[in-house]
Amino acid sequence: MELVYTPTREDIADAVRVQLRHGTFRVLRRVLPAASALAALAVVLLLTSPGRPDVGGAVLMGGLGLLTLVLLPVAARITVRQVYAMVERQGEHRAEVGEEEVRWTTGVSEVTARWRLTPRYVETPTQFVLLSGDKGRVGFAALPKRGLADPADVDRLRTLLDRNITRM
Repeated sequence: MELVYTPTREDIADAVRVQLRHGTFRVLRRVLPAASALAALAVVLLLTSPGRPDVGGAVLMGGLGLLTLVLLPVAARITVRQVYAMVERQGEHRAEVGEEEVRWTTGVSEVTARWRLTPRYVETPTQFVLLSGDKGRVGFAALPKRGLADPADVDRLRTLLDRNITRM
């Protein structure tokens, strides 16, 4: 089965969102909002406690709370920008998906990945995102559905992926 496509920034952003939900950062997606809430509580307590309010401590905690709120979105944007810059230079991609492996070919590179390298996948409305097998699932690859020649091939590709790797 073959896909032919030119990756877009939206493809990369979608794949990064999947990776953040299922990779190492999934823990941070829960911890950072809780840390922001605790920082906000600390600000309130520092400013309303009996005696003289600790304005310096409140400013510090407020700053840390804001940092935890923006950290994950900023990290995601930086990742998208860096990955897209690398992928964009390669131009059109051809992906051949078979029973044993996936092979991506561009004008400047060729990569072959056996299913052991990407043993899991997530389907989004626009693509299939393959996730690496390491504990943190830091690696990912995308197969945009628009790259298929026929819309019916989406079901065939899903079936092929289900046969060879685990859907999350």
